[in-house]
Amino acid sequence: MSRRIKAEGTGVARSGQASTALTDPGAGRDLASAKPGAWIDGLVGVAIFSGSLVATRLALTGMDALFLSAARAALAGLAGAAALLILREAWPRRSDLGALAIVAAGVVVGFPLLTALALRTVNAAHRTVFVGLLPLATAVFGALRSGERPSAAFWILSILGALVTVGFAARGLDGPPGPGDAFMLAAILVCGLGYAEGGKLARRLGGWQVIAWATVLSLPLSLPLALALRPADPGAIPLPAWVGLGYVALFSMLIGFVFWYRALARGGIAAIGQLQLLQPFMGLGIAALVLGERIEPAMIGAALAVAACVALARRMA
Repeated sequence: MSRRIKAEGTGVARSGQASTALTDPGAGRDLASAKPGAWIDGLVGVAIFSGSLVATRLALTGMDALFLSAARAALAGLAGAAALLILREAWPRRSDLGALAIVAAGVVVGFPLLTALALRTVNAAHRTVFVGLLPLATAVFGALRSGERPSAAFWILSILGALVTVGFAARGLDGPPGPGDAFMLAAILVCGLGYAEGGKLARRLGGWQVIAWATVLSLPLSLPLALALRPADPGAIPLPAWVGLGYVALFSMLIGFVFWYRALARGGIAAIGQLQLLQPFMGLGIAALVLGERIEPAMIGAALAVAACVALARRMA
């Protein structure tokens, strides 16, 4: 890891391992032309994120959604601050604070809170299919924020995949669309924005540094809120709920982003973002193994249809 980020003439950070990880942003690439390292980093990040909804569901068995959202951000912020201090990272530029605030609002606060609220009323397996919307949301915000310009065929296929996912969600295996669906759609939008903004910033600042600073930036809000909302009797909370909190705080909020933002920076936001279509498959499997949820054939069919659309789209990015 770099111990100090130094901006050079091109605006790309180059120091130690960070120089290898962050060169070649790769805007407009497809996965086939992205560096193998970016592809592997993206897969690792998606695998870690795939457990997030199930871990959130476990945590909600003993915790309130608002406390869970504040606590995971606070714990991640404390861990991020420790890493930044130990490695003596330079402070971000003043011009970076706006982008870091967007990342914090999207992936540190917005997505965890909205998914926690959604999972109070819907099952994790069904909601995991909503992740099929993330590649499109990430690509849209990547175009708006980073100037990436995928082909028209890419957009058509990405939109088609999103429509399949939305159609499946509206059909509703567990009832008609409700507040949980609205919360999940909002979560996807803010998450896509946070991914795109973080991927853009990681090209210069560094992947793990972006998420570490974003969680630290959230501490003035998350830490007091977590303390104010703490359970009256922590001993009454079951162990699986604490495990769920630990996972979403350290893995979903920090470690996964070390790989994910580095992948977006190296391989291109729109192209690498298509790897998120693997997340429903992984998430459905985890929900079945951990929570014992039944996987409906229609759920698998929807995930396969969306994956096919995006697999074609990433070839035409």
